[in-house]
Amino acid sequence: MFARLRSDVACILERDPAARTTWEVLTCYPGLHAIYVHKLARWFWLRGLKWFGRFTSHLGRWLTGIEIHPGAKIGSCVFIDHGMGVVIGETAEVGDGCTIYQGVTLGGTSLYRGAKRHPTLGAGVVVGAGAKILGGFTVGEGARIGSNAVVVKEVPAGATVVGIPGRIVEDADAKNAARFDAYAVVQEHDDPYAKAIHQLVAHSQELERALELLQARMAELEGDASHRDLRAVK
Repeated sequence: MFARLRSDVACILERDPAARTTWEVLTCYPGLHAIYVHKLARWFWLRGLKWFGRFTSHLGRWLTGIEIHPGAKIGSCVFIDHGMGVVIGETAEVGDGCTIYQGVTLGGTSLYRGAKRHPTLGAGVVVGAGAKILGGFTVGEGARIGSNAVVVKEVPAGATVVGIPGRIVEDADAKNAARFDAYAVVQEHDDPYAKAIHQLVAHSQELERALELLQARMAELEGDASHRDLRAVK
């Protein structure tokens, strides 16, 4: 257990530049506290003590602001940064080395008990603040879910998803696979949908300018024709 705790603390020190010492992480990081409260809650849950598991989870939520259902599976070196408002549902699975920021929901869309209702995060997934991942599908290893994205379908390994509904803006490659992006922010990368909209707006402006020139030219031609008619009458 102590080896696991040392590993979890080391992961936090590696990923959070605000973390200065082991003692600070042990005493001031609610994400770490929530993970270990969850371990106790899950111990009760797996031994058939469902109420004790839920009550322990409830206490953890009250103490940390992070709600993890005792039925959820949490891997090693999972870092819940800040953590306030994080909700992880009963059938959710969080892989090793994942990073989850505040306000994230790993939620379900089905009302059937016993079914896989919540998402599975592969190893190394980064979920940005406020993101919602809803449904019993898999988010592939190394994927990044941008802040406030709403994801309702499977995400391939290494991809980056942004927007509502979530859409892939960056596919996996060797460079991105080894890179950690805080809050799942993609540097120097344009959203293709936004880029397409900008192109449509620019094209529309060009058409408006061309129409204005055409109208001005037609007005000039009409004026010339009127002058010629007047001269012909005289």
